[in-house]
Amino acid sequence: MEKSEPNTAAATTAVSPCAACKILRRRCRENCELGPYFPPTEPLKFTIAHRIFGASNIIKLLQDLPKSQREDAVNSMVYEASARIRDPIYGCAGSIFQLQRQINDLQGELAKAQAEILKMQCQQANLMTLICKELAQMPQPPMYDHQSLNDNYNIASPQSYHSSSYLFEDSNILEPLWT
Repeated sequence: MEKSEPNTAAATTAVSPCAACKILRRRCRENCELGPYFPPTEPLKFTIAHRIFGASNIIKLLQDLPKSQREDAVNSMVYEASARIRDPIYGCAGSIFQLQRQINDLQGELAKAQAEILKMQCQQANLMTLICKELAQMPQPPMYDHQSLNDNYNIASPQSYHSSSYLFEDSNILEPLWT
């Protein structure tokens, strides 16, 4: 039995055409300029860019750029094209203008909030100053030492409790409370 060599055409797998070639209905070559940037899984990406820029302009632009910058250029074209579809007059500039307006509005709100915080801090400081002034103007209660209180009210000191007979006139009270 002789071994036959496999057919080279049958051995190669069928490669799906890139999204650009599929939409343009042309044969996708092995070294297709658009293939790496418009994979077959993302046909909408090419459709959007093609609608605004056209296939020949996209190819010319990519050929003029170094390979390291082509991916970013395709992403920029798709972004600009989708912005042009949403806003045909201003495109990306309209989006940028809208975002700048939002930034300005938010900065204004932030400035108002910071001013309100500063106002409240000043009010708090003024309130604390008023409270301190009121406390300083209030009469202070007199400070008594313990000896003068004992003398004025005839309060016996703890040492005199044992020797004072007037506290315990009944001798039965001195009995222990437990049995």
